[in-house]
Amino acid sequence: MTDLVIPPPPSVAALAALKAAAGSDWSEDGDLIGPRLVDWRGRYRGATPLLLLPRDVPTLQAIVRAAAAHRVALVPQGGNTGLVGGGIPPADGSAVLVSLARMNRIRQIDAAGQLLVAEAGVILADVHAAAAEHGLVFPLSLGAKGSATVGGLAATNAGGVQVLRHGTMRALVAGLEAVLPDGSVLHQLQGLAKDNTGLDIKQLLIGAEGTLGFITAVALKLVPAPRHRAVGWAGVDRPQRALALLARLRQLSGGQVESFELIPAAGVDLVVTHLGLAPPLAGHHAWQCLVELAGPQPLDELLAEGLADADDAVIAQSESQAAALWRRREELPLAERSDGPAVHHDIAVPVSAMADFAEVAAAAIEAEFSGARVLAFGHLGDGNLHFNVRAPQDSAGGEGAAAWIAHHRAAITARVHEMVAAAGGSISAEHGIGVMKRDDLRRLGDPARLAAMRAVKQALDPGGIMNPGKVY
Repeated sequence: MTDLVIPPPPSVAALAALKAAAGSDWSEDGDLIGPRLVDWRGRYRGATPLLLLPRDVPTLQAIVRAAAAHRVALVPQGGNTGLVGGGIPPADGSAVLVSLARMNRIRQIDAAGQLLVAEAGVILADVHAAAAEHGLVFPLSLGAKGSATVGGLAATNAGGVQVLRHGTMRALVAGLEAVLPDGSVLHQLQGLAKDNTGLDIKQLLIGAEGTLGFITAVALKLVPAPRHRAVGWAGVDRPQRALALLARLRQLSGGQVESFELIPAAGVDLVVTHLGLAPPLAGHHAWQCLVELAGPQPLDELLAEGLADADDAVIAQSESQAAALWRRREELPLAERSDGPAVHHDIAVPVSAMADFAEVAAAAIEAEFSGARVLAFGHLGDGNLHFNVRAPQDSAGGEGAAAWIAHHRAAITARVHEMVAAAGGSISAEHGIGVMKRDDLRRLGDPARLAAMRAVKQALDPGGIMNPGKVY
């Protein structure tokens, strides 16, 4: 496979041209730049000679045109909550970092049309708050909602805990504005429900991780805030029984299942140990489920009926109890990090295959890598599994655990991704490809799809200035 063009490091003249294009919106201050050069997990560290902080589309246009004229690589960055290195510049300092944090206005809320237009730098939590003022909801939420930005969510096609009902960002973006690699502006913010005037260009940019241009604003689909919700926690002995509970709830509720999370007993134990949160259920349950229904009518009785076949279940009787149940799921990644390092995988398989995969793949990894402990949890309703492999118990939390992870990381990831591909799944369900998964995408991805992706990249960005070295 022929590699795409990579621009050379920027010259003094090129950097001067970029500063002129940015006006006052640039910085060489190490204290300001430093935090933006390290990813959330601390795994990827980059370098850049210049940070650009445009406040509006015309300034960003000027920056991109200067970069194209001088063939300077640009790396877009949002809230820097990514997990695959997609928003981190190369370590050799060959690219200029462009943060869209200052493009943070909510431009419009169309309550009648149930649309909200937000610039790329708007934080997800602020979108939620703005929608709530109009009795509406933006139905995408995730742990990083206090720092993740709209542009980054669109660029990585983010999902979260409500995908099974509302879809990923691909389904939730009704319109999009972007600055393309030649400096032109894509004006597609109208949010039309029906538009058959050719290719839907916005969908090329959603999930492209900044390799095809800068997403500057999006029109987000909103839904009415539900009048009622019901949250429950159930225990079962096998993930296949959890899948049956999901099917039963979907049938009973007519599609009002908002979230359905699958958590192994080991995950519940981690939350108890490191966060001091008592288990919701008495006794031991090998697998546990967090379920939420939302709709116009009271749903507690319906949820109880749907969970009747579980070994045990509890239904939240108040908003505070519901929040307490959700906290156990939302803070599970924090509890896991407190326990020690792990090899993380964000994967997806067909929903019907997820229960079997969770058991079979875990058993295979634990058999092939002596002492490995798999923690597999995630969104059962959309097939997304966080398949994390922890070091042996006797090494957890110390230098031995880090050494074990470093020694086995590449082999474990290769094996997990091979099993995912064999199951007809995806090696990236939520966080993108970035740098971390680029080689495995080349190795395991569909050749025709990869060729088409690279052809689009070459057509829109022939100079290779947009986030080079990522994805393709």
